Amino acid sequence: MEPTRIGVTAAAGAYSVIIGAGVIDALPTELEAAGLGPRRIVVSSKRVWPLHGKRFRRAGTERSPVLVDDGERYKIIGTVGKVHDALVKAKADRSTVVIAVGGGVIGDLVGFAAATYLRGIRVVHVPTTLLAQVDSAIGGKTGVNHRLGKNLIGAFHAPSLVVADPIVLDTLPPREYRAGLYEVIKYGVISDPSLLDHLRTNLAAILARAADAVAPMVATSCRIKAAVVSADERESGLRRILNFGHTVGHALEAATGYRRFRHGEAIGYGMLAALRLGVARGVTPPALLDEVQAIITRLGALPPVSGISTKTAIAAMGRDKKVVAGTLHFVAATGRGRTTTLTDVTAAEIRAALKGIGLKA
Repeated sequence: MEPTRIGVTAAAGAYSVIIGAGVIDALPTELEAAGLGPRRIVVSSKRVWPLHGKRFRRAGTERSPVLVDDGERYKIIGTVGKVHDALVKAKADRSTVVIAVGGGVIGDLVGFAAATYLRGIRVVHVPTTLLAQVDSAIGGKTGVNHRLGKNLIGAFHAPSLVVADPIVLDTLPPREYRAGLYEVIKYGVISDPSLLDHLRTNLAAILARAADAVAPMVATSCRIKAAVVSADERESGLRRILNFGHTVGHALEAATGYRRFRHGEAIGYGMLAALRLGVARGVTPPALLDEVQAIITRLGALPPVSGISTKTAIAAMGRDKKVVAGTLHFVAATGRGRTTTLTDVTAAEIRAALKGIGLKA
């Protein structure tokens, strides 16, 4: 089958998202077609490269890739500095293209390194996790975590190309793969309810990673993300809908030192909290909460939220980048595929929603 090609508009220039089985093998050709090269430096993780390195070697001109530690707790300025060190040592210049091979953490921190090296060099994303393929590789958000909050340090730096190959998902541990499905649920809630239907009716095939069930799900999610970020690259309006579930999700990650939850798992809890708050507020249909809860339950048990207090989570939310001029912008669902942004959510409402997903008072 021919790969799916989705165009994304960005201030620095349009770029393509290419989705299809085997597209990694055509990466050198795609790079040349996009005018990216000839000098390319691959940056990946110590977990990913042993699994997929052989397929990528033809894409890089350096003898060996730059490998860094992976995981949210390594998504920090210090790791970005290691990428900068490697670029300086390699005498990378503004014609150099950095190719980020890995999941969302690698994409975010390598993208930030590219954004800040020589005030910006080009970056290509080759996402190797489901979450990165359907969400984080698209849109140009780059950055790292601060110990007090997630993604507080970063920059908007659009990629020059995104290449998503479903074949690489076969090597993901089950938990990592399931974590990406929570972002797919998000797209079903905020934009296209057919994704919820697809998950509900084809979940067994999706969990088995059947290509005919996974590929359309990835493509639909990418189309939604591409359309949103093309219309609002810098999150001044429409793009805020992508934060559905992320207000609470990011707080849970920060409150546990980025060690307990995969990002998607935290977003799973965050969506349930947002839906509960919306139901209590009277803007979210209770049936939507029931539907999403049922899908999440079928995915398997989430890590426990035991030991996290509502006070700790609310404090972390206050440091979130979705706070604008002291006001928290909270995305709520008004129906399947519809949202609204609430700017008057009270601490009591948030506390009740957090208790509803299991946090202690």
